[in-house]
Amino acid sequence: MESKIRHLEMIQSVIARMNSNSFLLKGWTVTIVVALFAFANVKDMDSNLIVLAIIPAMFFWGLDAFFVHQEWLFIKLYEYVTTQNEKDINFSMKTSPFKFQVRKWRYALLSKTILPFYLPVTFLVIVAYIWLK
Repeated sequence: MESKIRHLEMIQSVIARMNSNSFLLKGWTVTIVVALFAFANVKDMDSNLIVLAIIPAMFFWGLDAFFVHQEWLFIKLYEYVTTQNEKDINFSMKTSPFKFQVRKWRYALLSKTILPFYLPVTFLVIVAYIWLK
C-alpha cells in the first residue's frame, strides 16, 4: 500500500503544479494586458499598442489550455493507479495511454476554467481598440 500512496502523491503533485501554472498564466495575462494599456499613453491613446495586447492574451490562452489538458491526462493516470494492485505499481508518469480517454487540447480552450477568463479579456482589448480607432 505504501508504493501506491507514494505514486498517487507524485501524480497529485503534478496536478497541483498544473493548477498553479494555470493560475500564474492568468496573472501574467492581466499584468501584460494592463501594462500594454498603460503604455498606450493616456493622452494620445495609440490604439495600435492596445491591439498588441491580443498577442499575449491569445498566447497565454493557448498555453493555459495546454496545462488544463495535461491536468486532465494526469487525473486519468491518477484514477488508473487507484485501481492497480500494490504489486503492479511501477511509478510510471506516462499519460500517453490515456490520450484517447480525455478530450482533445482544443476543448480545453473552451473549458469552464479557461473561457470565462480569456474571452472577456480578449473582448475588452477588441472593444478598446475599436473604440479608440
